[in-house]
Amino acid sequence: METIRDPLWNNVRVEDAALRLVDTRVFQRLRYVRQLGLAYLVYPGATHSRFEHALGAYHLARTTLGLLAERGELRRVPDEEPAIVRAAALLHDVGHYPFSHALEEIGVPHHEDVARPLITEGEVADILRETVAPDAPARVYALVCGRGESPLQGLISGSLDLDKIEYLKRDALMCGVPYGEIDVDRLLNALVLVDDPKTGRPAVGIREKGLSALESLLFAKYQMYRNVYWHHAVRAATAMYKRVVDVALRGSVLEARTVARLTDEGILHALESAAPVEPQLSMLAGALRARRLHKRSLECPAAAFDESFGDWMVRDRALTVAVEDRLAAELGLEPGELLLDYPAKTQMLGLDLPVLRRAGGVVRVTAAGWEGAINLTTLAEQLYRSARWLRVFTARRVALPQDRLLAALHLDPDALRARLAGGAALL
Repeated sequence: METIRDPLWNNVRVEDAALRLVDTRVFQRLRYVRQLGLAYLVYPGATHSRFEHALGAYHLARTTLGLLAERGELRRVPDEEPAIVRAAALLHDVGHYPFSHALEEIGVPHHEDVARPLITEGEVADILRETVAPDAPARVYALVCGRGESPLQGLISGSLDLDKIEYLKRDALMCGVPYGEIDVDRLLNALVLVDDPKTGRPAVGIREKGLSALESLLFAKYQMYRNVYWHHAVRAATAMYKRVVDVALRGSVLEARTVARLTDEGILHALESAAPVEPQLSMLAGALRARRLHKRSLECPAAAFDESFGDWMVRDRALTVAVEDRLAAELGLEPGELLLDYPAKTQMLGLDLPVLRRAGGVVRVTAAGWEGAINLTTLAEQLYRSARWLRVFTARRVALPQDRLLAALHLDPDALRARLAGGAALL
């Protein structure tokens, strides 16, 4: 058993089998993939990596499994299941792209799909088979994807998984902001294995006394999205990064299958090396390196729009780029100098878990709420809509005709495509 010093959890004890996984090339790459992508351009301390986050998730898994074992609750799971869960906590991020989630917004395969061969084949799979069980690679991958049959699935992917607890605490610490206050001890001690009333099978739930700690998780997540993850300058840098990689992929400067193997610096180097080939690459890659970020020319909160507004900006990358370029041309800007940003809708707290009542009995808290006791889901939706903003970023200051621009963005995708195809102005 080795001990690794960590600024958040102090001492992280790592078992020999886990240490062998840590020493693989697949896991060591995470040292060079920043947890918060380009947020370090705004919060200089946000240079922490997926490597230490994964170790932290593993630490929380060991701690939680120890608490469950003390209460005798692990008697209901196969003997090797705790080892499967610890490995899944450690390996859950091995498929992440350079600069984290940003590239998933331009249509590349999800990081969990990228993780499949990294976990189920090669060196990692060999270690799992040798140290845990012959079918361990497939079971670990199923947990990472949220499709496991294990009663402990909720610890890895679910409403109250350990990943959320870890990254919110670590991100707040490294950014130097006071927004990640979560009652971690209360949450972990409140976790319990119960018979899920929805399925009748054992599943991870929470004791009723832990619901106030669950609220602390909700508010921490909201504050981190509002102040860090969706900070306007972070989103400007992210929009620029998405555009430059998209240009490189469409121009065959980069191949989608190789991007996931690169590190943060590796992909920046690849983009800069190819910059002379494409003016947009030169402009955007150079601007990111020098922190010449596009500025806000327009911003509106999601609360000002209906639920369906802007879905095409999240789902149809080709249409988004075409609209950006048409708007840029109409405003006298070059391609890549105007970028739309409307973050993909995320659930502040996808609440769907069983609760063990004080008086006994298990109820399930879902999106319908828990009448008379808790309605976190409605609150989460309200908080989410106040954190999400539509923004238009431009490389140069321009006067945007706000009403006409918003009217154009309100058009349905077919109407937008018709205007683009017919050469009609958007503004």
